[in-house]
Amino acid sequence: MGSPPDLSLYPDQPGIYLYKDAKGKILYVGKARSIRKRLASYFNTAPKHVRTEAMLADFETIDTVVAKTESEALALENAFIKKHKPRYNILLRDDKTYPYIKVTTGED
Repeated sequence: MGSPPDLSLYPDQPGIYLYKDAKGKILYVGKARSIRKRLASYFNTAPKHVRTEAMLADFETIDTVVAKTESEALALENAFIKKHKPRYNILLRDDKTYPYIKVTTGED
């Protein structure tokens, strides 16, 4: 497993995180309300899914992109997965996308 990062270096804000291998290839893209808290959950002692264990064994670095809101983070995650097609993201790699609902006021 890649060494656990110093979590104090990561933002306590919404955004996305990118697990990368030694060559800089993106292995996984995730979204979080708090990047720091989400990353901490990967390095606790709780049992993890086999795919998660494999990803943690392969990663070398973690990059982040801070977003203003969770909605913006969701859109970023979707865009990064579609562009980079990370190995450990099984959802959203095809041409599907998140549904959007438009809510308007002042209309019948």
